[in-house]
Amino acid sequence: METRKRSLVKAVIWNLIGLTVMAVVGLIATGSVALGGTMALINTGVGLVMYVGYERLWANIGWGRHV
Repeated sequence: METRKRSLVKAVIWNLIGLTVMAVVGLIATGSVALGGTMALINTGVGLVMYVGYERLWANIGWGRHV
């Protein structure tokens, strides 16, 4: 089973990557650093919460694991 700390670290790293990509996409789409950055921060916050929950849910499901 994966620890909560590991799940959280994975989520934070993944979301930092996503934040960077979304900021660039937001900048390209809107032409505004402020609006693109705001979109990226909102997306990252929502994504972080969803990813941690998703990882913790799957950590408790035994299906497909070899013991």
